[in-house]
Amino acid sequence: MPLSPSAHVDTFTRDHLPHESLWPVVEFTTPELRYPDRLNAATELIDTAIAGFGADRPALRTPGGESWSYGELRTRANQVAQVLTEDLGLVPGQRVMLHSPNTPWTVAAWLGLLKAGGVAVTTMAALRARELTPIVERTLPSIALADSRCAQDVHVVRDAAMPSLAVVESDDLIARASGKSGEFTDVRTAADDVALLGPTSGSTGVPKITMHFHRDILSIDNTFGRHVLRLTPDDVVACSAPFAFTFGLGMLVVFPLRAGACALLTEKVTPAQLADIVHQEGVTALATAPTAYKAILREGRDKKLAGLRLAVSAGEHIPRRTWEQFRDRLGIRIINGIGATELLHIFISAAGDEIRPGATGKPVPGYRAAVLGPDGGEVGAGEAGQLGVIGPVGCRYLDDERQKNYVVDGWNVTGDVFTRDEDGYFFFQARTDGMIVSSGYNIGGPEVEAAVETHPDVVEVAVVGKPDPERGSVVCAFVVLRAGVVGDGVKAKEIQDHVKQILAPYKYPRVVRFRERLPRNASGKVQHFALRKIITDERGEGR
Repeated sequence: MPLSPSAHVDTFTRDHLPHESLWPVVEFTTPELRYPDRLNAATELIDTAIAGFGADRPALRTPGGESWSYGELRTRANQVAQVLTEDLGLVPGQRVMLHSPNTPWTVAAWLGLLKAGGVAVTTMAALRARELTPIVERTLPSIALADSRCAQDVHVVRDAAMPSLAVVESDDLIARASGKSGEFTDVRTAADDVALLGPTSGSTGVPKITMHFHRDILSIDNTFGRHVLRLTPDDVVACSAPFAFTFGLGMLVVFPLRAGACALLTEKVTPAQLADIVHQEGVTALATAPTAYKAILREGRDKKLAGLRLAVSAGEHIPRRTWEQFRDRLGIRIINGIGATELLHIFISAAGDEIRPGATGKPVPGYRAAVLGPDGGEVGAGEAGQLGVIGPVGCRYLDDERQKNYVVDGWNVTGDVFTRDEDGYFFFQARTDGMIVSSGYNIGGPEVEAAVETHPDVVEVAVVGKPDPERGSVVCAFVVLRAGVVGDGVKAKEIQDHVKQILAPYKYPRVVRFRERLPRNASGKVQHFALRKIITDERGEGR
């Protein structure tokens, strides 16, 4: 499919798309997935929403009592667009990095930069300078909008790697915006202009940068949002994921705005706190990871969720026992689903009576999926193989040879092993790579190894996932210390704290094992499988 004429003056993203021969097959198989050539996702999300639902409806709330209407959100988004274009010289196509927790102003900034024709580069507030640097070096943003509470790392990256980056902290952004009229004419971007650059978790130490068009942002609502989630204007939606996870972006921005609903924005909360907030704030739709649902059950907070109309689980497969406990105790049939940053959101799921306990679900309308064998062909029912997906969105990496690994014969091959039954339901089996999925977060072992190795007492380290009943998996580091250093609980905590200063805290090794040497093959490579076997053997012995 040929690309439309771009509205971008800065052509960086269009110039750095993968060659079309490397794209997955893209299909628009339902009426709502057919888009005009010119389309600005922010216009559709907020201006069209106001035309349909009115300006006075609540759009955003916080547990602290802050509340913005749809009209107020549009005004502030327009003010941000004015700041970007009038004060900072943004031209369509330039990248704007967002580094912030989930706040109303972050939503306004995201919408405002899209209105101005900018390209959003979303990063989690927890990321440190070491993790932000490769993202900045790959995406080359001209502006960074950073929450004042976590802006220090952005300044460090600017000073060390990109002196031209204009860093605007949230306090300054709000002050500048207050002096703007709130009137802005949105840029008429092409439907296939890039709107979002979403970094992956960097399983190999270098994050892949996924590229998503304006139409892709609407497509996740026209598939999962419309056919599975089905929010109503009366819903209040909460989600524990940050906006930088596309799971959070969909649940807290795209889906509520398209439905005329209200998003309740929280920053860092524990599962118990999340349950209390759901109860106190009248939340009707909750989205979080299986780990949180398990913790809510364990801490006896499940009755706090009794007022939910629906619940969504993603990030990892929800155990059948957890699902059944919520069904039996509260009558809640949790919507399970699998998505990927490469495809922006959930593409296999089921809701209500369509749910089959233990299954992830069926392809969401607009997608098709298959279980692929070693030869790339589809295998029969009950046979395990790699999951392949085709739909209205697909993998496009920014200048990355790994595009060839993810897209195979037109399929998006997600790296997950599934089986499919005779009725077309898909059942998750495992991951095919070395990614550690812990509490819904994807953690790359090589990245953690690189951080541990910077500790002055560490000679070498290897990181693997250790199965955990609460988190799915936890990061386990096998560490060799320099001669004379004692490997004990004090040293383990010291290493853990060291990693927390370098990487986002959720990536630190929760288990640290000290060894005299690491197992290696004849060529000197560490045998990670041997370390996983140690853990497996221990589990078999009940330790």
